[in-house]
Amino acid sequence: MRLEARLRDSARRFGNKIALVAGDVRLTYAGLDAQSDRLAASLARAGVKPGDRVLMLLDNGHEAVTSFFGAWKAGAVPCPLHPSIKADKLAIILESTEAAAILTQARQQMVVNAAVAGAKSRPIMIVAQADAGRDTGEALRFEEAVAREPKAPPREFRNEEALALLIHTSGSTGRPKGVMLTHVNVQAACDAIASYLDNTADDIVLSVLPLSFGYGITQMVTMVTVGGTLVLEKSFAFPRKILERLAEVKATGFPLVPPMAALIAGMKDLEPGFLPQLRYITSAAAAMPPAFTERLQRLFPATRLFLMYGQTECLRATYLPPDEIARRPLSVGKAIPGTRAFVIDEDGFPAPPDVVGELVVEGPHVMSGYWGDSLTSLRALSPVADGRRLHTGDLFRTDADGFLYFVSRRDDIIKTRGEKVSPQEVERVLYALPGIREAVVGGIDDPVFGQAIRAYVVIEDGAVLTEREIIRHCAGQLEDYMVPKSVEFRDALPRTTTGKIRLGAGETNEIIRENVA
Repeated sequence: MRLEARLRDSARRFGNKIALVAGDVRLTYAGLDAQSDRLAASLARAGVKPGDRVLMLLDNGHEAVTSFFGAWKAGAVPCPLHPSIKADKLAIILESTEAAAILTQARQQMVVNAAVAGAKSRPIMIVAQADAGRDTGEALRFEEAVAREPKAPPREFRNEEALALLIHTSGSTGRPKGVMLTHVNVQAACDAIASYLDNTADDIVLSVLPLSFGYGITQMVTMVTVGGTLVLEKSFAFPRKILERLAEVKATGFPLVPPMAALIAGMKDLEPGFLPQLRYITSAAAAMPPAFTERLQRLFPATRLFLMYGQTECLRATYLPPDEIARRPLSVGKAIPGTRAFVIDEDGFPAPPDVVGELVVEGPHVMSGYWGDSLTSLRALSPVADGRRLHTGDLFRTDADGFLYFVSRRDDIIKTRGEKVSPQEVERVLYALPGIREAVVGGIDDPVFGQAIRAYVVIEDGAVLTEREIIRHCAGQLEDYMVPKSVEFRDALPRTTTGKIRLGAGETNEIIRENVA
Protein backbone atom coordinates (compact mmCIF):
# COMPACT_ATOMS: atom_id res chain seq x y z
CA MET A 1 0.00 0.00 0.00
CA ARG A 2 1.41 3.38 -1.00
CA LEU A 3 1.72 6.07 1.64
CA GLU A 4 -1.16 8.23 0.42
CA ALA A 5 -3.36 5.11 0.37
CA ARG A 6 -2.69 4.76 4.10
CA LEU A 7 -4.22 8.17 4.68
CA ARG A 8 -7.24 7.28 2.56
CA ASP A 9 -7.66 4.05 4.52
CA SER A 10 -7.44 5.84 7.88
CA ALA A 11 -9.87 8.51 6.63
CA ARG A 12 -12.39 5.74 5.89
CA ARG A 13 -11.87 4.14 9.31
CA PHE A 14 -11.36 7.21 11.51
CA GLY A 15 -12.98 10.03 9.51
CA ASN A 16 -13.96 12.36 12.39
CA LYS A 17 -10.99 11.51 14.61
CA ILE A 18 -8.30 14.18 15.05
CA ALA A 19 -5.31 13.25 12.90
CA LEU A 20 -3.19 16.37 13.33
CA VAL A 21 -2.79 19.19 15.81
CA ALA A 22 -0.43 21.99 14.76
CA GLY A 23 -0.68 25.26 16.63
CA ASP A 24 -4.30 26.38 16.45
CA VAL A 25 -5.08 24.04 13.55
CA ARG A 26 -6.78 20.71 14.18
CA LEU A 27 -7.47 18.43 11.23
CA THR A 28 -9.55 15.28 11.31
CA TYR A 29 -8.58 12.34 9.12
CA ALA A 30 -11.39 13.26 6.74
CA GLY A 31 -10.21 16.88 6.71
CA LEU A 32 -6.56 16.01 6.09
CA ASP A 33 -7.58 13.61 3.33
CA ALA A 34 -9.77 16.23 1.63
CA GLN A 35 -7.22 19.02 2.01
CA SER A 36 -4.43 16.94 0.52
CA ASP A 37 -6.77 15.94 -2.34
CA ARG A 38 -7.26 19.62 -3.16
CA LEU A 39 -3.53 20.32 -3.02
CA ALA A 40 -2.86 17.33 -5.30
CA ALA A 41 -5.36 18.70 -7.81
CA SER A 42 -3.75 22.16 -7.66
CA LEU A 43 -0.31 20.66 -8.25
CA ALA A 44 -1.61 18.70 -11.24
CA ARG A 45 -3.33 21.79 -12.69
CA ALA A 46 -0.05 23.68 -12.35
CA GLY A 47 1.74 21.04 -14.41
CA VAL A 48 3.24 18.69 -11.81
CA LYS A 49 3.37 15.20 -13.30
CA PRO A 50 3.84 11.76 -11.70
CA GLY A 51 7.48 11.29 -10.78
CA ASP A 52 8.22 15.03 -10.62
CA ARG A 53 10.13 16.30 -7.61
CA VAL A 54 8.51 18.79 -5.24
CA LEU A 55 10.83 20.71 -2.92
CA MET A 56 9.43 21.57 0.51
CA LEU A 57 10.83 24.29 2.80
CA LEU A 58 8.27 24.16 5.57
CA ASP A 59 8.31 24.31 9.36
CA ASN A 60 6.39 21.75 11.37
CA GLY A 61 2.78 22.60 10.67
CA HIS A 62 -0.36 21.46 8.91
CA GLU A 63 1.02 22.82 5.62
CA ALA A 64 3.94 20.37 5.73
CA VAL A 65 1.79 17.30 6.46
CA THR A 66 -0.73 18.29 3.80
CA SER A 67 2.11 18.86 1.33
CA PHE A 68 3.57 15.38 1.80
CA PHE A 69 0.26 13.67 1.14
CA GLY A 70 -0.75 16.12 -1.57
CA ALA A 71 2.50 15.45 -3.43
CA TRP A 72 2.06 11.69 -3.08
CA LYS A 73 -1.52 11.91 -4.33
CA ALA A 74 -0.23 13.80 -7.38
CA GLY A 75 2.24 10.95 -7.96
CA ALA A 76 5.13 13.32 -7.17
CA VAL A 77 8.18 12.91 -4.95
CA PRO A 78 8.43 15.20 -1.88
CA CYS A 79 11.94 16.54 -1.24
CA PRO A 80 11.79 17.99 2.31
CA LEU A 81 14.54 20.50 3.12
CA HIS A 82 15.51 22.24 6.33
CA PRO A 83 13.69 25.60 6.35
CA SER A 84 16.92 27.46 7.17
CA ILE A 85 18.64 26.26 4.00
CA LYS A 86 20.65 28.95 2.19
CA ALA A 87 20.11 30.00 -1.41
CA ASP A 88 23.36 28.55 -2.77
CA LYS A 89 22.68 25.05 -1.47
CA LEU A 90 19.04 25.26 -2.51
CA ALA A 91 20.16 26.21 -6.03
CA ILE A 92 22.36 23.09 -6.18
CA ILE A 93 19.48 20.86 -5.11
CA LEU A 94 17.09 22.62 -7.47
CA GLU A 95 19.38 21.97 -10.41
CA SER A 96 20.07 18.38 -9.38
CA THR A 97 16.43 17.40 -8.88
CA GLU A 98 14.99 19.51 -11.71
CA ALA A 99 12.13 20.20 -9.33
CA ALA A 100 8.75 21.00 -10.83
CA ALA A 101 7.45 22.81 -7.75
CA ILE A 102 8.59 24.43 -4.52
CA LEU A 103 6.38 24.76 -1.47
CA THR A 104 7.64 27.28 1.04
CA GLN A 105 6.63 29.83 3.63
CA ALA A 106 6.47 33.54 3.00
CA ARG A 107 9.51 34.25 5.15
CA GLN A 108 11.63 31.93 3.00
CA GLN A 109 10.40 33.30 -0.33
CA MET A 110 13.40 35.62 -0.80
CA VAL A 111 15.78 32.69 -0.35
CA VAL A 112 13.80 30.62 -2.84
CA ASN A 113 13.69 33.51 -5.31
CA ALA A 114 17.47 33.89 -5.07
CA ALA A 115 17.99 30.19 -5.72
CA VAL A 116 15.54 30.10 -8.63
CA ALA A 117 17.06 33.21 -10.23
CA GLY A 118 20.27 31.39 -11.02
CA ALA A 119 18.68 28.11 -12.03
CA LYS A 120 17.86 26.83 -15.48
CA SER A 121 14.49 25.43 -14.46
CA ARG A 122 11.54 27.55 -13.39
CA PRO A 123 9.48 25.55 -10.90
CA ILE A 124 6.06 26.69 -9.82
CA MET A 125 6.01 28.15 -6.32
CA ILE A 126 3.36 27.76 -3.65
CA VAL A 127 3.72 30.08 -0.66
CA ALA A 128 2.13 29.49 2.72
CA GLN A 129 1.46 31.96 5.54
CA ALA A 130 1.62 35.06 3.32
CA ASP A 131 -0.18 38.08 4.75
CA ALA A 132 -3.24 39.18 2.82
CA GLY A 133 -1.55 42.32 1.52
CA ARG A 134 1.74 40.67 0.66
CA ASP A 135 2.74 40.49 -2.99
CA THR A 136 3.78 36.91 -3.71
CA GLY A 137 4.50 37.60 -7.37
CA GLU A 138 3.60 34.70 -9.62
CA ALA A 139 3.53 32.29 -6.70
CA LEU A 140 0.28 30.58 -5.77
CA ARG A 141 -0.89 30.99 -2.21
CA PHE A 142 -1.05 27.70 -0.29
CA GLU A 143 -4.37 28.67 1.22
CA GLU A 144 -5.86 29.08 -2.25
CA ALA A 145 -4.34 25.80 -3.45
CA VAL A 146 -6.07 23.83 -0.69
CA ALA A 147 -9.38 25.73 -0.98
CA ARG A 148 -10.23 24.99 -4.61
CA GLU A 149 -12.35 21.87 -5.01
CA PRO A 150 -11.02 19.38 -7.59
CA LYS A 151 -13.19 18.52 -10.56
CA ALA A 152 -12.55 14.83 -10.02
CA PRO A 153 -10.97 12.62 -7.33
CA PRO A 154 -7.16 12.39 -7.57
CA ARG A 155 -5.80 9.56 -9.65
CA GLU A 156 -4.90 6.48 -7.63
CA PHE A 157 -1.36 5.17 -8.12
CA ARG A 158 -0.41 1.54 -7.56
CA ASN A 159 3.35 1.40 -7.97
CA GLU A 160 4.79 0.88 -4.48
CA GLU A 161 8.34 0.76 -5.87
CA ALA A 162 8.05 4.36 -7.05
CA LEU A 163 10.07 7.00 -5.24
CA ALA A 164 8.32 8.36 -2.16
CA LEU A 165 10.99 10.62 -0.70
CA LEU A 166 14.20 12.32 -1.74
CA ILE A 167 15.90 13.37 1.50
CA HIS A 168 19.12 15.36 1.19
CA THR A 169 21.90 14.74 3.65
CA SER A 170 25.49 15.95 3.80
CA GLY A 171 28.13 13.73 2.20
CA SER A 172 31.85 13.56 2.79
CA THR A 173 32.38 15.90 -0.18
CA GLY A 174 30.15 18.57 1.37
CA ARG A 175 27.66 18.41 -1.52
CA PRO A 176 24.14 17.33 -0.56
CA LYS A 177 23.37 13.69 -1.27
CA GLY A 178 19.82 12.83 -2.24
CA VAL A 179 18.72 9.62 -0.54
CA MET A 180 16.05 7.89 -2.64
CA LEU A 181 13.42 6.06 -0.59
CA THR A 182 10.53 4.22 -2.23
CA HIS A 183 7.04 3.76 -0.83
CA VAL A 184 8.05 0.19 0.06
CA ASN A 185 11.15 1.45 1.90
CA VAL A 186 9.19 3.93 4.01
CA GLN A 187 6.29 1.66 4.80
CA ALA A 188 8.62 -1.24 5.73
CA ALA A 189 10.54 0.94 8.18
CA CYS A 190 7.40 2.50 9.66
CA ASP A 191 5.58 -0.82 10.00
CA ALA A 192 8.57 -2.20 11.89
CA ILE A 193 8.74 0.87 14.15
CA ALA A 194 5.01 0.76 14.88
CA SER A 195 5.27 -2.94 15.75
CA TYR A 196 7.93 -2.63 18.45
CA LEU A 197 6.39 0.57 19.83
CA ASP A 198 2.97 -1.15 19.91
CA ASN A 199 1.39 1.88 18.24
CA THR A 200 -2.41 1.96 18.04
CA ALA A 201 -5.15 4.44 17.22
CA ASP A 202 -5.12 5.44 20.90
CA ASP A 203 -1.63 6.96 20.60
CA ILE A 204 -1.01 10.69 20.67
CA VAL A 205 2.54 11.51 19.62
CA LEU A 206 3.98 14.96 20.23
CA SER A 207 6.91 15.71 17.95
CA VAL A 208 9.27 18.68 17.70
CA LEU A 209 11.44 16.81 15.20
CA PRO A 210 11.67 18.61 11.84
CA LEU A 211 9.69 17.06 9.02
CA SER A 212 12.76 17.65 6.87
CA PHE A 213 14.50 14.48 8.01
CA GLY A 214 13.65 10.84 8.50
CA TYR A 215 13.09 10.68 12.25
CA GLY A 216 10.42 13.36 12.01
CA ILE A 217 8.79 11.90 8.90
CA THR A 218 8.38 8.47 10.51
CA GLN A 219 6.28 10.03 13.30
CA MET A 220 3.85 11.32 10.68
CA VAL A 221 3.63 8.09 8.71
CA THR A 222 3.27 5.77 11.71
CA MET A 223 0.47 7.85 13.22
CA VAL A 224 -1.44 8.03 9.93
CA THR A 225 -0.98 4.28 9.47
CA VAL A 226 -2.46 3.30 12.85
CA GLY A 227 -5.00 6.12 13.06
CA GLY A 228 -3.30 7.93 15.93
CA THR A 229 -2.93 11.66 16.51
CA LEU A 230 0.20 13.65 15.69
CA VAL A 231 0.80 16.87 17.64
CA LEU A 232 3.44 19.02 15.96
CA GLU A 233 5.52 21.67 17.69
CA LYS A 234 8.08 23.76 15.85
CA SER A 235 11.05 23.46 18.20
CA PHE A 236 12.36 22.54 21.62
CA ALA A 237 13.65 26.05 22.26
CA PHE A 238 11.46 26.32 25.36
CA PRO A 239 11.62 22.86 26.99
CA ARG A 240 9.24 23.64 29.83
CA LYS A 241 6.52 24.70 27.42
CA ILE A 242 6.92 21.41 25.55
CA LEU A 243 6.66 19.45 28.82
CA GLU A 244 3.51 21.42 29.65
CA ARG A 245 2.19 20.67 26.17
CA LEU A 246 2.85 16.96 26.64
CA ALA A 247 0.65 17.04 29.72
CA GLU A 248 -1.99 19.21 28.06
CA VAL A 249 -2.53 16.93 25.06
CA LYS A 250 -2.05 13.75 27.14
CA ALA A 251 0.69 12.54 24.82
CA THR A 252 1.45 8.84 24.89
CA GLY A 253 4.61 9.05 22.73
CA PHE A 254 7.49 11.52 22.69
CA PRO A 255 10.36 11.14 20.21
CA LEU A 256 13.50 13.06 21.12
CA VAL A 257 17.22 13.33 20.45
CA PRO A 258 19.95 13.29 23.14
CA PRO A 259 20.36 17.10 23.27
CA MET A 260 16.69 17.33 24.25
CA ALA A 261 17.22 14.62 26.86
CA ALA A 262 20.14 16.63 28.23
CA LEU A 263 17.94 19.69 28.74
CA ILE A 264 15.22 17.65 30.46
CA ALA A 265 17.78 15.86 32.63
CA GLY A 266 19.14 19.23 33.75
CA MET A 267 15.80 20.34 35.21
CA LYS A 268 16.14 19.63 38.90
CA ASP A 269 12.61 20.64 39.95
CA LEU A 270 10.67 18.07 37.95
CA GLU A 271 8.67 15.54 39.94
CA PRO A 272 9.03 11.88 38.93
CA GLY A 273 5.92 10.59 37.22
CA PHE A 274 4.61 14.05 36.28
CA LEU A 275 3.51 12.75 32.86
CA PRO A 276 1.52 9.62 33.77
CA GLN A 277 -0.03 9.23 30.28
CA LEU A 278 3.35 9.08 28.54
CA ARG A 279 3.66 5.48 27.40
CA TYR A 280 7.01 5.65 25.59
CA ILE A 281 9.97 7.86 24.70
CA THR A 282 12.22 7.17 21.74
CA SER A 283 15.74 8.45 21.14
CA ALA A 284 17.72 8.42 17.91
CA ALA A 285 20.11 10.52 15.78
CA ALA A 286 23.02 10.19 18.25
CA ALA A 287 24.24 8.06 21.14
CA MET A 288 22.39 8.61 24.42
CA PRO A 289 24.77 9.06 27.39
CA PRO A 290 23.85 6.61 30.19
CA ALA A 291 23.55 9.51 32.66
CA PHE A 292 20.70 10.96 30.57
CA THR A 293 19.08 7.55 30.29
CA GLU A 294 19.12 7.10 34.05
CA ARG A 295 17.66 10.56 34.63
CA LEU A 296 14.85 9.98 32.13
CA GLN A 297 14.02 6.67 33.74
CA ARG A 298 13.82 8.32 37.17
CA LEU A 299 11.59 11.11 35.85
CA PHE A 300 9.35 8.78 33.85
CA PRO A 301 9.24 5.51 35.83
CA ALA A 302 6.17 4.18 34.01
CA THR A 303 7.39 5.20 30.55
CA ARG A 304 9.22 2.81 28.24
CA LEU A 305 12.45 4.19 26.78
CA PHE A 306 13.59 2.96 23.36
CA LEU A 307 17.17 3.70 22.26
CA MET A 308 17.53 3.47 18.49
CA TYR A 309 20.03 3.87 15.67
CA GLY A 310 19.40 4.65 12.04
CA GLN A 311 20.56 6.42 8.94
CA THR A 312 18.59 8.36 6.36
CA GLU A 313 19.47 5.56 3.94
CA CYS A 314 17.24 3.11 5.84
CA LEU A 315 15.36 5.42 8.25
CA ARG A 316 15.76 3.03 11.18
CA ALA A 317 18.21 0.16 11.61
CA THR A 318 18.15 -1.00 15.24
CA TYR A 319 16.37 -0.57 18.55
CA LEU A 320 17.12 -1.60 22.13
CA PRO A 321 14.12 -2.99 24.04
CA PRO A 322 13.53 -1.02 27.26
CA ASP A 323 14.09 -4.05 29.49
CA GLU A 324 17.65 -4.36 28.15
CA ILE A 325 18.78 -0.83 29.01
CA ALA A 326 19.93 -1.65 32.53
CA ARG A 327 22.07 -4.54 31.26
CA ARG A 328 23.40 -2.85 28.09
CA PRO A 329 23.15 0.94 28.52
CA LEU A 330 25.60 1.60 25.67
CA SER A 331 23.96 -0.72 23.14
CA VAL A 332 21.67 0.33 20.29
CA GLY A 333 20.08 -3.11 20.30
CA LYS A 334 19.36 -5.38 17.36
CA ALA A 335 17.81 -5.04 13.93
CA ILE A 336 14.25 -3.75 13.67
CA PRO A 337 11.64 -6.45 12.84
CA GLY A 338 11.79 -7.91 9.34
CA THR A 339 15.38 -6.77 8.71
CA ARG A 340 18.98 -7.70 9.47
CA ALA A 341 21.85 -5.66 10.93
CA PHE A 342 25.27 -7.14 11.62
CA VAL A 343 28.97 -6.37 11.65
CA ILE A 344 31.37 -7.50 8.91
CA ASP A 345 35.16 -7.61 8.91
CA GLU A 346 37.48 -6.19 6.26
CA ASP A 347 36.92 -9.27 4.08
CA GLY A 348 33.15 -8.92 4.19
CA PHE A 349 32.50 -11.85 6.54
CA PRO A 350 30.46 -11.61 9.77
CA ALA A 351 32.74 -10.37 12.53
CA PRO A 352 32.92 -12.31 15.81
CA PRO A 353 31.82 -10.67 19.08
CA ASP A 354 33.90 -7.71 20.27
CA VAL A 355 35.67 -7.35 16.92
CA VAL A 356 35.17 -3.92 15.40
CA GLY A 357 33.94 -3.84 11.82
CA GLU A 358 31.46 -2.10 9.54
CA LEU A 359 27.75 -2.29 10.23
CA VAL A 360 25.69 -3.52 7.30
CA VAL A 361 21.91 -3.39 7.16
CA GLU A 362 19.68 -5.57 5.01
CA GLY A 363 15.98 -5.49 4.27
CA PRO A 364 13.09 -3.89 2.39
CA HIS A 365 13.68 -0.56 4.17
CA VAL A 366 17.07 0.08 2.53
CA MET A 367 17.08 2.95 0.03
CA SER A 368 17.18 2.42 -3.71
CA GLY A 369 20.25 4.66 -4.10
CA TYR A 370 21.56 8.21 -4.24
CA TRP A 371 19.97 10.63 -6.67
CA GLY A 372 22.13 11.13 -9.74
CA ASP A 373 25.11 9.32 -8.20
CA SER A 374 25.25 5.75 -9.45
CA LEU A 375 28.90 5.29 -8.42
CA THR A 376 28.28 6.13 -4.75
CA SER A 377 25.11 4.02 -4.85
CA LEU A 378 27.10 1.08 -6.20
CA ARG A 379 29.64 1.41 -3.39
CA ALA A 380 26.99 1.63 -0.67
CA LEU A 381 24.49 -0.98 -1.88
CA SER A 382 24.33 -4.57 -2.97
CA PRO A 383 21.25 -6.74 -3.67
CA VAL A 384 20.00 -9.43 -1.25
CA ALA A 385 16.99 -11.72 -1.36
CA ASP A 386 14.58 -9.47 0.58
CA GLY A 387 15.78 -6.05 -0.50
CA ARG A 388 19.24 -4.48 -0.43
CA ARG A 389 22.34 -4.47 1.73
CA LEU A 390 23.51 -1.06 2.93
CA HIS A 391 27.14 -0.53 3.88
CA THR A 392 26.65 2.14 6.53
CA GLY A 393 30.29 3.22 6.83
CA ASP A 394 29.89 3.18 10.63
CA LEU A 395 32.09 1.05 12.86
CA PHE A 396 30.32 -1.25 15.31
CA ARG A 397 30.92 -4.30 17.46
CA THR A 398 28.58 -6.91 18.93
CA ASP A 399 28.53 -8.56 22.33
CA ALA A 400 28.22 -12.28 22.95
CA ASP A 401 24.40 -12.04 22.71
CA GLY A 402 24.44 -10.26 19.36
CA PHE A 403 23.57 -6.78 20.63
CA LEU A 404 25.15 -3.97 18.64
CA TYR A 405 27.38 -1.15 19.90
CA PHE A 406 28.33 1.96 17.97
CA VAL A 407 32.10 2.60 17.95
CA SER A 408 32.76 5.49 15.55
CA ARG A 409 32.12 6.84 12.10
CA ARG A 410 34.40 5.87 9.30
CA ASP A 411 34.18 9.30 7.70
CA ASP A 412 34.55 12.66 9.37
CA ILE A 413 30.94 13.79 9.29
CA ILE A 414 30.04 15.67 12.48
CA LYS A 415 26.72 14.71 14.13
CA THR A 416 25.31 17.69 16.00
CA ARG A 417 21.75 18.32 17.18
CA GLY A 418 20.65 15.23 15.28
CA GLU A 419 21.97 16.62 11.97
CA LYS A 420 25.00 15.61 9.91
CA VAL A 421 27.49 18.34 9.05
CA SER A 422 30.32 18.13 6.53
CA PRO A 423 33.49 19.87 7.84
CA GLN A 424 34.48 20.74 4.29
CA GLU A 425 31.30 22.73 3.78
CA VAL A 426 31.89 24.83 6.91
CA GLU A 427 35.56 25.28 6.02
CA ARG A 428 34.64 26.65 2.60
CA VAL A 429 32.56 29.34 4.28
CA LEU A 430 35.39 30.15 6.70
CA TYR A 431 37.86 30.54 3.86
CA ALA A 432 35.49 33.00 2.20
CA LEU A 433 35.97 35.43 5.09
CA PRO A 434 38.79 37.92 4.38
CA GLY A 435 41.52 37.62 6.97
CA ILE A 436 41.41 33.85 7.46
CA ARG A 437 44.50 32.13 6.14
CA GLU A 438 43.86 28.57 7.21
CA ALA A 439 40.90 26.80 8.78
CA VAL A 440 39.90 23.34 9.91
CA VAL A 441 36.63 22.24 11.50
CA GLY A 442 36.02 19.39 13.92
CA GLY A 443 33.46 18.05 16.34
CA ILE A 444 34.13 18.14 20.05
CA ASP A 445 32.15 16.21 22.64
CA ASP A 446 29.27 18.23 24.05
CA PRO A 447 26.81 17.09 26.75
CA VAL A 448 23.90 18.88 25.07
CA PHE A 449 24.53 18.68 21.31
CA GLY A 450 26.33 15.31 21.24
CA GLN A 451 29.05 17.06 19.27
CA ALA A 452 29.62 20.78 18.97
CA ILE A 453 31.28 22.32 15.94
CA ARG A 454 34.56 24.07 16.63
CA ALA A 455 36.58 26.04 14.09
CA TYR A 456 40.37 26.25 14.34
CA VAL A 457 41.71 29.19 12.37
CA VAL A 458 44.95 30.95 11.50
CA ILE A 459 44.57 34.68 10.79
CA GLU A 460 46.45 36.57 8.09
CA ASP A 461 49.26 38.83 9.32
CA GLY A 462 47.81 42.21 10.18
CA ALA A 463 44.20 41.02 10.09
CA VAL A 464 41.93 41.46 13.08
CA LEU A 465 39.02 39.08 13.54
CA THR A 466 37.07 38.15 16.65
CA GLU A 467 35.29 34.92 17.45
CA ARG A 468 31.98 36.77 17.27
CA GLU A 469 32.72 38.14 13.79
CA ILE A 470 33.63 34.69 12.48
CA ILE A 471 30.53 33.06 13.93
CA ARG A 472 28.33 35.89 12.55
CA HIS A 473 29.87 35.38 9.10
CA CYS A 474 29.11 31.66 9.23
CA ALA A 475 25.56 32.29 10.45
CA GLY A 476 24.93 34.35 7.34
CA GLN A 477 26.05 31.56 5.02
CA LEU A 478 25.07 28.30 6.75
CA GLU A 479 22.07 26.61 8.31
CA ASP A 480 21.96 27.28 12.06
CA TYR A 481 23.01 23.76 13.07
CA MET A 482 26.15 24.06 10.89
CA VAL A 483 27.45 27.26 12.49
CA PRO A 484 30.53 26.77 14.73
CA LYS A 485 29.76 27.16 18.40
CA SER A 486 33.31 28.22 19.19
CA VAL A 487 36.48 29.39 17.45
CA GLU A 488 40.03 28.68 18.52
CA PHE A 489 42.80 30.89 17.13
CA ARG A 490 46.10 29.18 16.32
CA ASP A 491 49.50 30.37 15.14
CA ALA A 492 49.61 27.30 12.88
CA LEU A 493 47.50 24.24 12.13
CA PRO A 494 48.80 20.68 12.31
CA ARG A 495 49.89 19.21 9.00
CA THR A 496 50.52 15.70 7.82
CA THR A 497 53.80 14.58 6.32
CA THR A 498 52.38 15.36 2.89
CA GLY A 499 51.58 18.93 3.93
CA LYS A 500 47.81 18.56 4.19
CA ILE A 501 45.93 20.23 7.01
CA ARG A 502 43.27 17.52 7.03
CA LEU A 503 42.92 14.14 5.42
CA GLY A 504 39.17 13.48 5.63
CA ALA A 505 37.71 10.06 6.35
CA GLY A 506 37.84 10.54 10.09
CA GLU A 507 41.41 11.81 10.36
CA THR A 508 40.55 15.47 10.98
CA ASN A 509 39.24 14.76 14.44
CA GLU A 510 42.28 12.62 15.20
CA ILE A 511 44.58 15.55 14.32
CA ILE A 512 42.50 17.94 16.37
CA ARG A 513 42.45 15.65 19.39
CA GLU A 514 46.21 15.22 19.27
CA ASN A 515 46.75 18.96 19.24
CA VAL A 516 44.09 19.98 21.72
CA ALA A 517 44.86 17.40 24.38
